[in-house]
Amino acid sequence: MAGGSTLPKRALGRELRRLRERGGTSQAAAARAIEVSPQTIGRMEDGHASRPTSLQINGLCDRYGASDEERRFLLDLLEDSRTAKQSGGGWWRAYADEIPADFNHYLALEESATRVTTWQETLLPGLMQIPEYRREMIWTESPQLAPGDVERRIAVSEQRLNNLRNSKFQFNALLSEAVLRHGVGGSAVMPRQLNHLLALSEAANVSVRVVPFRARSLVGLLVRSFVFLEFEVLPNTRLTDPPVVYVEGFTGSLYLERREEVMQYRAAAEAIERVALSEQETRAFIAKVAKEFET
Repeated sequence: MAGGSTLPKRALGRELRRLRERGGTSQAAAARAIEVSPQTIGRMEDGHASRPTSLQINGLCDRYGASDEERRFLLDLLEDSRTAKQSGGGWWRAYADEIPADFNHYLALEESATRVTTWQETLLPGLMQIPEYRREMIWTESPQLAPGDVERRIAVSEQRLNNLRNSKFQFNALLSEAVLRHGVGGSAVMPRQLNHLLALSEAANVSVRVVPFRARSLVGLLVRSFVFLEFEVLPNTRLTDPPVVYVEGFTGSLYLERREEVMQYRAAAEAIERVALSEQETRAFIAKVAKEFET
């Protein structure tokens, strides 16, 4: 994308909309607070305002009753949106950044997406993990976390399940056979996890397909795990929000939006789908592996 990454500005817009709606403020009232038109507020929330200023962001924070932490984060996103003009179309945010506990860039994207396609090599997608599976992974990643913090993270994951209950949200999970074979939590967890996966796969808006070890294509091994997110038309500007590719790393996350990169990942997902088992074959395969864990 010639102008650099637009993702920080889009993240800024989503957070501004969340704060405005949380306080029950109309776009007209928000516009009066910073002396702009309601249309400008709409463009800001859609991530298409040309040059929002720190004075405007502070004014909206005052009107919305934002906390100091939320205000700092919005101003950080504003600064990111300025520096991103020099970037190459991707956006990297490290987990160590100080961000509000209730805001996460990926979760915000996932919540607003209408279609998500994910390829996973080693672990189940977060949307499909039962609490026991998720708890094992949190303890492995952050063994120093207090039990209360672990449970709060699990609670956030549980809230994400509302997406799967939304019939307008399409979730396509492409899983390596290794995802089913890795014994996260052992026989105490995996049979329940795999049976949960089977139940989810029956939903009309959920597709689960496994790529067996015997599949000839190696595309999945080359591109590694990723999430491809697609969106509806934006509510204010009526422009199409372009797709985003999310690649999770151990110390941070990469968000890609440049058309050339996005199209490569779309082609990779299509290539992986071509060698995956059908949905019916996948359900039989998952049931077989679940029984193996039980014995």
